[in-house]
Amino acid sequence: MGINPSNDGKVIRLLFPELNEERRKELVKVVKKKGEESKVAIRAIRRDANEQIKKEEKDKLITEDDRKSLDDKVQKLTDDLIKEIDVLLAAKEKEILAV
Repeated sequence: MGINPSNDGKVIRLLFPELNEERRKELVKVVKKKGEESKVAIRAIRRDANEQIKKEEKDKLITEDDRKSLDDKVQKLTDDLIKEIDVLLAAKEKEILAV
């Protein structure tokens, strides 16, 4: 990482070098990877929620109309969260690449 620690007897200071273009691109890749992992996690939660909804319908705890309504709500929430992740990723990428 290029971190240079210095010790003045009382405090340890970590000196970080300026980011060059290559390092910035590496950080953007890391950010994109973390963003994709977040999207996958959200989709897994959606899948689990949909399975639970179907199970409750099968067990006659909710009606078919309730299931459809809940499925739509879960999908809308998923879409909103993924859109928010995309916005955050774009902002972070712009921030990292700014010189």
